[in-house]
Amino acid sequence: MKSLAVSLTMRPLECATTGGARVHLNPHCEADMPSNDPLIPVVAQDVKTNNVLMLAYANKLALRMTKRTGYMHYWSRSRNKLWKKGEESGHLQKVVSLHTDCDRDTILARVRQTGPACHKNTYSCFTDTVFKPEDIFETLAQVFRERKRAPKKGSYTYALMKDRDRLLKKLGEEAVELIVAIQNRKKARVTAEAADLVYHVLLALFTAGVSLDDVKAELERRHAT
Repeated sequence: MKSLAVSLTMRPLECATTGGARVHLNPHCEADMPSNDPLIPVVAQDVKTNNVLMLAYANKLALRMTKRTGYMHYWSRSRNKLWKKGEESGHLQKVVSLHTDCDRDTILARVRQTGPACHKNTYSCFTDTVFKPEDIFETLAQVFRERKRAPKKGSYTYALMKDRDRLLKKLGEEAVELIVAIQNRKKARVTAEAADLVYHVLLALFTAGVSLDDVKAELERRHAT
């Protein structure tokens, strides 16, 4: 895939930055928009790679919802309605920061993208390369999203999803089994039990609406302090 990375000089005035679970929106973002609430272009950029993911449009309502939830919201020109990126597909965009350009008529959204950004299942709307998970964690996240969207009869994952008590009980059991394996100092067993526990932890996080990126961000915040 041809690199989509772009070199961008950020404006000194940030439109918004994340603080904890909330996005703090600079009042200039809305103040600069005329009272008739026009649409403003928003370029979404992958914070991990700096690759451009997509171009969409936002109005004041979309910006307010982005601020309120911490996830990108846009305004659909074809459907004439507000939409949350990934609401149906699970391919969410968690906001890291928003920046205005020099004329304050375009917004750059730096995001943590979950899954493919394009509705054609490509990594970006500017490439034909089909999205491929970076690692097993993203692969599992895709499985979780798919099971939630289209339940599969006989699926162990879906069975745990719809039975919270069973999932939590299993989580506890796997933790105990890992402890026992570590006590016995058998590497192969420790590895297997750790894999079991990680799977159930990831599923529990998913059902709680918490992503691995959320956990990483919290660890980074703690490390920084």
